[in-house]
Order: sequence, then C-alpha cells, then structure tokens
Amino acid sequence: MHDFTPWSALIGGAMIGLAASLLLVGAGRVAGVSGIFAAALFGERDERPWRLAFLGGLCAVGLACAWLFPGVVSASPRPVYLLAVAGLFVGFGTQMGEGCTSGHGVCGVSRLSGRSLVATALFVASGVVTATLVRLLGVGQ
Repeated sequence: MHDFTPWSALIGGAMIGLAASLLLVGAGRVAGVSGIFAAALFGERDERPWRLAFLGGLCAVGLACAWLFPGVVSASPRPVYLLAVAGLFVGFGTQMGEGCTSGHGVCGVSRLSGRSLVATALFVASGVVTATLVRLLGVGQ
C-alpha cells in the first residue's frame, strides 16, 4: 500500500468503468474478461474478432503504460511458478463463480445483480485471506 495514490486509483477506475460502459452500450456485451478470453479461444468463430480485439487492447494498454510510466508498472516480486499456480486458481475460481472480477465486480455490481454482489464480496474476502496467508507464511519469498 505504500505506492497507493488516490488519483491514479480514481483515473484507473474511471477508465475501467468507461471501457465497460462503451462495450455494453456499443456492443451490448458485458466486459467479463474471463468469459471474453474463454470464448475467444473456444467460442463461435464470428464472435472471435471483437473478443481478440478487446484482449489485444488490454495487452496494448498494459504495454503502453509500462513504456510510458516505467516506475509505476513493475515486475512481480513473486517467482514465475507461483504466478502460474495463482493464474490456474483464478481460472478455476472464475469457472466456479461463473464470472470474474470484471464481469461481476465492475459490470454486475453496477447493475445491482444479487449474484454479482455475493460473488464480489467473496472475491474480496478470498483476496484478504490469501494475502494474509501469503504474508504470514512467507510464500514465494
């Protein structure tokens, strides 16, 4: 939390909200990144172009931010194998929860979806428990 700045959080949150709103209004789609990713790989062919463009945009903006603001975006201090395991857990969790933090947390909560409110509360609680355990156990250090 020593790098937290309210302005960067506010700007980032506004950009995420704007992107989700544009996708919903422009294409009638919810910006659930795990669903967009899964359907880009295994979904219908005619749905793939916009999904791949959306995912490419996420990667391009991340790379642009890393290039423009090198002090803000940095590599993880955790080992790659631990990040891979964490990624598998996230993928498993999105399947169990029938959505991810972007679909439930950004889009579902803003629509007051009961399912999304519960899922988001569980995401946050799981994150708190996991971060606490990682710190206490010194995993990946």
